[in-house]
Amino acid sequence: MPTFAYEAMDSSGLEVKDTIEAPSEAEAQTMIREKGFYVTKIREKDRKKKDPKKGAATKGAAAKGGGKKKAFTIGGVKPKLLCQFTRQLSTLQDAGLPVLRSLRILEGQNKPGALKNALMDVIEDIEGGNTLSEAMSKQPKAFDNLYVNMVKAGEAGGALEVILQRLAEFKEKAQSLKRKIVGAMIYPAAVITVAVVIVSFIMLFIIPKFKEIFIGFGVELPAPTVLLISCSDWMMSYWYMLFVGPIGFVLFTKIVKKNKTGAYVMDWLSLRIPLIGKILHIGTIARVTRTLGTLISSGVPILEALLISRDTAGNAVFVRAFDNIYSAIREGETIAVPLKEARIVDDLVVNMVDVGEETGALDDMLYKVADVYDEEVEVRVESLVSLLEPIMVVVLGLIVGFIVIALFMPLIKLLNDLS
Repeated sequence: MPTFAYEAMDSSGLEVKDTIEAPSEAEAQTMIREKGFYVTKIREKDRKKKDPKKGAATKGAAAKGGGKKKAFTIGGVKPKLLCQFTRQLSTLQDAGLPVLRSLRILEGQNKPGALKNALMDVIEDIEGGNTLSEAMSKQPKAFDNLYVNMVKAGEAGGALEVILQRLAEFKEKAQSLKRKIVGAMIYPAAVITVAVVIVSFIMLFIIPKFKEIFIGFGVELPAPTVLLISCSDWMMSYWYMLFVGPIGFVLFTKIVKKNKTGAYVMDWLSLRIPLIGKILHIGTIARVTRTLGTLISSGVPILEALLISRDTAGNAVFVRAFDNIYSAIREGETIAVPLKEARIVDDLVVNMVDVGEETGALDDMLYKVADVYDEEVEVRVESLVSLLEPIMVVVLGLIVGFIVIALFMPLIKLLNDLS
C-alpha cells in the first residue's frame, strides 16, 4: 500500500508533518481530515523519477494555474456548502492563517463542483493582486452582494475573522429556519400529492368503466353522476393539463414578474393570501432586519446596507418601500420615520428601530426584531400545518363521498328496476 507524506494544520493553527498509508491520495486526504487536520501538502513517498522535461512542463502548467481542471457544473453553490465553507474559513482566519493559505486548504477539501471552481478562480485572482472581496465579487454564483460587502467591511476594519463568524451565524440561522419550514410542509405536500394521484386514477380509469355500464343498461343518470362523468370525460380529453397547468402557471408568474408593475401586483397579492400571506410577510421582515443588522454591525455604511437588504427581500412591495427609505435618509431623515410611512412593518418594529437609533444600538435592535419574527414564523407554520391536517381530511372525505354517492345512485336505481 502506498505511503503518503503530508503537511497539515490542526485546529489551533499548528503545523503537523507525518506519513500515512492509504490506497490512493484521495483516501489519504479523507483519513487525514478525519483526524481533524487541514491538509496543506501531500505527496506519495518514493515515487519513481519522471522525465525531467515532463516534470518541468508539469511545474510550468501548475505555475500558470493550469494544473487543475474545473468540473462541469450547472447552477450556483448550495447554501449548505456555503455555510460550511464560511464557518471553516472563519475558523482558519481566527487561527491566524493567511487568507490565501486558508483558501487553498478549503479548495483542496471540497469535492468537484461550483464552490471548488469558484475557489480556484478566487485563489488565482488573489495571487494576481486582488483582495478577497474583489476576487469574490467576480463569482456571483457563489458569493452574493451581502457576502462580498461584509468581507469588504472586514478587510477595511481589519477584523475579517469576526465578520466571517457573523456571516456564518447569519447563514446558519437562515438555513435552520428554511429547514424547519420545509420539514413542516413535507407531510401536507405528500398527502396532497397522493390524494391528487388517487383521484386522477379514479377519474381516468374507474369512472369510464361505470359509464359503459350505465350506457349499456340505459339508466337515467342523476345530476351528481352526470357532473362526475363530465369531469371524467374532460380529464380523459385533456389529461395533459395535469402537467401543463402547473408548469404554465409558474411560467406565467415568472413572465409577469419581469415587469415592475406586474411584480408589485403579484407580490402585493401574495402578502394577502389568507394564512400564507402573513407568514410570507413576517418571514420577509425577519430576513430583511437580520440582514440589515448584520451589515450595520459589520461596519457597512447605512445607505449601502439598505440597498443590499432591499435586494434580499425578494418582494417588490418591500423593494419599493426600501427605495423610499433610502431616498429619505439621503435627505437627512432617520430610518424610523420613512419606515413608519411605508406601512410594511408593525409599530413594534418602528419603535424598536427608533430606540436603536437613539441609543446607538440599531444593529442589536434589528437582531432582536429578527429573532422575534423568526420565532413567530415557526409558530405560524406549525399552526398552519396543524390546521391543514383536518382541512385535508374533510376535503378528501367530501371528494370521496361525492364520487361514491354519484356512482351508487344510478346503481341503486338499476337494482330496483331489475328487482
